[in-house]
Amino acid sequence: MTQPTSIRRALAPLALNGPIRVLDAFSCIGGGTDGYRRAFGNCHVTGVDIQAQPDYCGDAFHQGDAVEFIREHGHEFDFIHASPPCQGEGAPTKGTNAARNAAIGRTYPRLIAPTRAALDATGRPYVIENVAGSEVRKDVRLCGEQFGLAVLMHRYFELGGWTTAQPAHPLHRGYVRGYRHGEWRDGPYVAAYGKGGGKATVAEIREAKRIDWSTDHLRLREALPPAYTEWIGRAFLAAHIPALEVAA
Repeated sequence: MTQPTSIRRALAPLALNGPIRVLDAFSCIGGGTDGYRRAFGNCHVTGVDIQAQPDYCGDAFHQGDAVEFIREHGHEFDFIHASPPCQGEGAPTKGTNAARNAAIGRTYPRLIAPTRAALDATGRPYVIENVAGSEVRKDVRLCGEQFGLAVLMHRYFELGGWTTAQPAHPLHRGYVRGYRHGEWRDGPYVAAYGKGGGKATVAEIREAKRIDWSTDHLRLREALPPAYTEWIGRAFLAAHIPALEVAA
């Protein structure tokens, strides 16, 4: 069995002979995109999202249905990342808030299965990212503490067409700062979700996630820390550099 490896380290830029074509599906402002650009160096990243994303940081952007875009154009890319909406996947939606959501008719799209089917059909290596309660296969778990970030934000990654070892998960250093059940708790991490109750400000989220190109509070909350996909991208390169060089 491969032992977990430490990932809290400085990473130098990498590049191959030709640009790696990356698709960031459900891209939001491009937290994932920025990480892949750091990892791959010489690459071209296209983002696609159902909503306009004026702060998107990649090389090209398409507004539209991400699953349909993967079906029509996924085969044109060397690597695909997908982050289907997580609002319908987490424990609060399925448990704590289920009755309230049903009473008011609130529903959320469940797009992991159709996204996976579309990705499998491309024949390209891919990763699907989502939260703990989701249907993604839990091949890799990443946490902000692994990268020295001031946000925890556990996320799980299903790897399609490639594998890598699970990195070591260090102990958390304390509480997430904010109010819980009327009691204030201080800690080394900010609550980068929601508003009020000591939740993180725009400036705090930018610093915690190391995202400096947007000031949109909602989009910043939704965005992946680039450190996560930088790690994923480098793990992919470690497994696929020979194959990519032959293809080039």
